[in-house]
Amino acid sequence: MSAEQRLQELGLELPAAPSAVAVYKPALTVGNLVYTSGHLPIKSDGSLMTGTVGSDADEAFGKEAAQQAGLNLLATLKAHCGSLDKVSRVVKIFGLVNSADDFVQQPGVINGCSELMKNVFGDDAGVGTRSAVGVNTLPLGVAVEIEAIFEIIT
Repeated sequence: MSAEQRLQELGLELPAAPSAVAVYKPALTVGNLVYTSGHLPIKSDGSLMTGTVGSDADEAFGKEAAQQAGLNLLATLKAHCGSLDKVSRVVKIFGLVNSADDFVQQPGVINGCSELMKNVFGDDAGVGTRSAVGVNTLPLGVAVEIEAIFEIIT
């Protein structure tokens, strides 16, 4: 089953691909790799999922925010490549979590994005390398920011 079919089967709808708000490209292809810029958890209605995980937001909210950032990544990837079916594998996910000083479950939060990629691209191709890092603040007060690298069929 293709990635596009899996997305439909999962009942997930991609939001509009976010546009650049400063001097950068949302996605860039180099050879057979697509690098994405950091993506925020922006809902389809344009609202942001904000909060500091471990203080005013819990881990479940952070995980949901990571999934939303992942959906935005997929929207950018689809707009950039024309179809998610051009993706041959997830290479790397790098996730930043807006964390309270004593919060140490960043991997659980970023699983929201990792599980989405696994569900869309499959058990092997959808799982790549990953980093999950806690930080004391993120742009606009969002709960997470995630960037990724994908291998594509050229």
